[in-house]
Amino acid sequence: MAGPLDLDDLVGRARDGQPRAVARLLSLVEDAHPRVAEIARALTPHTGRARVVGLTGPPGVGKSTSTSALLTALRAEGKRVGVLAIDPSSPFSGGALLGDRIRMTEHATDPGVFIRSMATRGHLGGMALAAPEAVRILDAAGHDHVIVETVGVGQAEVDVAAATDTTVVVLAPGAGDAVQMAKAGILEVADVFIVNKGDRDGAGETARDLRQMLHMGVARDWSPPVLTTTATSRQGVDELWSAVAAHREHLAAGGGLEAKRRQRLRREVESLAAERFRVRVAASFDDAPSLADDLAARRVDPYRAAAILGETATARD
Repeated sequence: MAGPLDLDDLVGRARDGQPRAVARLLSLVEDAHPRVAEIARALTPHTGRARVVGLTGPPGVGKSTSTSALLTALRAEGKRVGVLAIDPSSPFSGGALLGDRIRMTEHATDPGVFIRSMATRGHLGGMALAAPEAVRILDAAGHDHVIVETVGVGQAEVDVAAATDTTVVVLAPGAGDAVQMAKAGILEVADVFIVNKGDRDGAGETARDLRQMLHMGVARDWSPPVLTTTATSRQGVDELWSAVAAHREHLAAGGGLEAKRRQRLRREVESLAAERFRVRVAASFDDAPSLADDLAARRVDPYRAAAILGETATARD
């Protein structure tokens, strides 16, 4: 049986970069432990230094291989890197399903790399509900860079843009990926595009199509570059990292980095507040079986029921 949780000791060891302490904190956050708020309170003053990069795109385009190639490039510069691989949840256990760490085995024994798979637990945006706090943990633990790799789930994938400093969208030749991304609205949130598997037929055409769509899109103060890479052989990876660095410098020069991070925190607070309210509303519904009966009998419409529950939830202690 586990003993009482010494949170101060755990946070202290995590800040010293001890992997087991970092892993323990991440588990507490992912499992929504009652002391998560205390963890956030202890870590927040020690965050804000890590560069946070998101990789997103459809399944099978090579996101994990691209992440592994980026890890190699960053470690060559002596940087400490944390990776959050956001997986689809198992419908049975709720745990991470894909296990992206399998594709990054070459970094498994590197003390300068920390890799963690997290489950989305059904969250539609491809980002785990616990991901923002997980990024804070890796930041406070002294990682210079945090890479967030998200599962490709379509239009809701834009969540990654709200959670990272720079969003890299990974595509591959064929299958109409570029067109699908345009339909999903990804063109508006991507800061860098890469067409991976550049050694395959059609890579040049996909890159060209993307550039044309970007040219026809809404004008932005940053024009996302479209790069061609072959992550398996690390071809084009240095250019990819240079593009990510250029985007960060662009943001920092115009004050956009601070503004983006402020907006990110605001969204997180709104999400936390909404979740708390949702729990209260659900509890109020459970305590009011007659309201469910009135709904079923069409004596009350859903809008009126929602107003009643909202008033009841607000009044709860």
